[in-house]
Amino acid sequence: MKLNMGSMDRIIRLLVTLIVVILLVAGVLKGALAIILGVVAIIFFVTSVIGFCPLYVIFGLSTKKKH
Repeated sequence: MKLNMGSMDRIIRLLVTLIVVILLVAGVLKGALAIILGVVAIIFFVTSVIGFCPLYVIFGLSTKKKH
């Protein structure tokens, strides 16, 4: 598994995750939307922590700087 996420990409995903978690805990998000955004937040968190996004591989993308 080759890392394909740059620092800024990872930070943005973590911020989105934090916002979604805050909205879920505050009760702003409810129902199906809460479930969907909760799952997306989990995926964003995991991909940010490991630095790898499977969708980037499928589409041939990478936000990681090349040395």
